[in-house]
Amino acid sequence: MPDQEPTPPPPPSAPGPELGPKPTSTGLPSNVAAALACIPLIGGIIFYILEKHDGFVRFYAMQSIIFGGAWLLFNIISKILFLILWSIPAIGGILVFFWGIIQALIHIAFLVVWIVATVKAFTGVRWDIPYIGPVARRQVEGAV
Repeated sequence: MPDQEPTPPPPPSAPGPELGPKPTSTGLPSNVAAALACIPLIGGIIFYILEKHDGFVRFYAMQSIIFGGAWLLFNIISKILFLILWSIPAIGGILVFFWGIIQALIHIAFLVVWIVATVKAFTGVRWDIPYIGPVARRQVEGAV
C-alpha cells in the first residue's frame, strides 16, 4: 500500500440546541415541574411562586390554579345545591339521588381533564384546557 497520510479528526461539532428537558429555576426538568404544577390549585400555586423563568411551567401552574379554583367552586356550589334539594319535602330524596349521579359524572370529567393535562405536561406538550387554557395563557404572558 502506498503511504497515506492519516486523515485529521473531524472538527468538534458546534454547540446546538440541547436535547432533553431543560432545568427550571426549581432545579427540576421543565416537563417534570409542569406535570407537578398540574396538581389542582396547590401544585399550581407552589410552582407559580417558585418558577420565575420557564414559561412552560408557569403556563401549566396558572392553568392549574384556575382549574383547581373551578373544581373547588363546583364542590361548594354542589354542597349548597345538595342542601337545597334535600330540604324539598316529598321529592327531595329523589332529586338528591339524581344530582349525585350528575355530580359524579362531572367529577369524573374533572379527573379526566386533570390526567390529560398532567400527561401532556410530562410529555412536553403545551395543551390548553378548554376555556381555561386561553385565560391562563393571557395571564402568564401579561405577567412576564
